[in-house]
Amino acid sequence: MPSRRFAQSKPFITLGLLILAWLIVPTVMKRFTRLAFYELQAPVEVAASYIRDLQDYWSLRTRSKNDLIAAYRDLGGVTAKYAHAAEENAALRQEITRLETLLRLPSFANYRSEPARVVRRDFSGWWQRLVIRKGRNAGITVGSPVIFIGGVVGRVSEVHAYTSVVDLISSPQVRLAASFEEDDRPVSFQGGINAPFTAPQGTVEFVPLDVFASLAAPKTLYTSGLGGVFPRGLKLGDVVQLEPSTDGLFKTGRVSLDPRLNQLTAVTVLVPLPPP
Repeated sequence: MPSRRFAQSKPFITLGLLILAWLIVPTVMKRFTRLAFYELQAPVEVAASYIRDLQDYWSLRTRSKNDLIAAYRDLGGVTAKYAHAAEENAALRQEITRLETLLRLPSFANYRSEPARVVRRDFSGWWQRLVIRKGRNAGITVGSPVIFIGGVVGRVSEVHAYTSVVDLISSPQVRLAASFEEDDRPVSFQGGINAPFTAPQGTVEFVPLDVFASLAAPKTLYTSGLGGVFPRGLKLGDVVQLEPSTDGLFKTGRVSLDPRLNQLTAVTVLVPLPPP
């Protein structure tokens, strides 16, 4: 009977010994083991991403000529629209440069845009992450901002040889300074606990009492530029709820983020350039 009980409890004893050994192992060894496993796993995920791109390519090759003609016609209108927007952007940049020179203001930090494809998504209650298909090979650094057409995606938290991990702004790990449109007073934005398959949300704190927002009249939240990580003026989301905080000195609220964060296939990394 004792031998039978020992045989039944043997897996639990083995598991306990493994956990104890892992706790005793130095932190340096744990980090080395984790990085080695990640670098070994990364080529498999990157290869799967390339295979998905190849599948999309051949699926598009099966389209008829009429579909291609219609897509070309629509693309012509979009190209003309973006050409006009590029001209306006160039004129605005020249005006900003002129005003900075006239008022002797310091210029914004320069960034280099590095487009990257999304390899894998990790959406859980505590971790909201993306793995992108570029790393040290493209000069990406830890802390680089990541954006897309809808505003801020997040920031780079880990950089490996050919991949990087991006913490989304919906993750509780991301906290940054923000401000409202036409209001330079800084507030604090932080990601929240987001359940899977739900619209991404965040929280805003330290909002002045004279600021009001609701679901019927939301207020757009932008990056303030404080902290030196994110450039100023990038969209974060819309504040749809504000309530007085427990101390009564400020307001706290809920921020509705762009739902496309859960469906991204490509992003742009803003790699800071070295100062001249």
